[in-house]
Amino acid sequence: MGPVGLYTHIQANNFRSALLLLGFPVLLTGLVWALTVGLLGAGFLPSTGSVPGDLARATRLLVVSLPLAVVVSLVWFAIAYFANQTIIDLATGARPVQREDEPELYNLLENLAISRGMTTPTLRIIESDALNAYATGLHEKQYSITVTRGLMQALDRGELEAVLAHELTHVINRDCRTMVIAAVFAGIITLLAEVMFRAMRFGAIGSRAGRNKGAGLLLLIAFAAGAIGYLLAIVIRLALSRSREFVADAGSVELTKNPDAMISALRKISGRAHIAAPDSVRAMFLDDGKADTMDLFATHPPIEKRIEALVRYAGGRDMPVRDPADASGPWG
Repeated sequence: MGPVGLYTHIQANNFRSALLLLGFPVLLTGLVWALTVGLLGAGFLPSTGSVPGDLARATRLLVVSLPLAVVVSLVWFAIAYFANQTIIDLATGARPVQREDEPELYNLLENLAISRGMTTPTLRIIESDALNAYATGLHEKQYSITVTRGLMQALDRGELEAVLAHELTHVINRDCRTMVIAAVFAGIITLLAEVMFRAMRFGAIGSRAGRNKGAGLLLLIAFAAGAIGYLLAIVIRLALSRSREFVADAGSVELTKNPDAMISALRKISGRAHIAAPDSVRAMFLDDGKADTMDLFATHPPIEKRIEALVRYAGGRDMPVRDPADASGPWG
């Protein structure tokens, strides 16, 4: 039986997300093994003279090589911990603003934060006509919510409050932390896959690989394992983002008691959300700005699916909305 109601829907998505996140260490272990197999096939590591022997040796070497991979991962995490906001700001063009800069927007966010008894996240704005928003940060002192100028101009007060509540839910549920960790894991796996493919490429065309009669099969096994791991890492990261958008939509309704405003905001945002940014950052957006299809590599569920969930689980009404260009103003 599927989840019924907002709370069970949230719990089901959080459970699935936890399981998905646990997949990253498993993939990292598998890619380290595939890298070792590739190095054996390419001739960078001494071969046992047989494919079964080399595969067994790769498994034994995993005990030695995995700690090194963990150290590299920890260094990568340290960089992400201290510089994640700066990196994201550079990628999106976001800048911090204070209460005196945007008092009405800041008050909306502050009131939502007070209602949950939490410190108000810092506020950032992107000077873009696109309609989008996202939340970032790994702990309370880092949490920040970013909105575009276009979003502020196109949405009325209730709709903008619903979007801010959506992003605040990401903060409350620690989704920001989850997505940063997922992006870091994905980056490590991408790096390992790139190293493996390069080693295989140069090793295969060199003289070393020719000394091992099973080199071709080993390289094929390593390539297949690496490709599968790389694709699974992408799928896991994107699946995390998709599930958490449904949860954040539900959280917005819980905070504002206004599902119609969230539905109306999504209708206005649809087709106008594109911001040029890396995929790892795009996964954090309110909407990724891509085609509205539920394909395997989509970072977000389609707007239609999200609205359908709000109607079904939150009792919202999908009413026609005014064209943003005809709106009376951001607080109309």
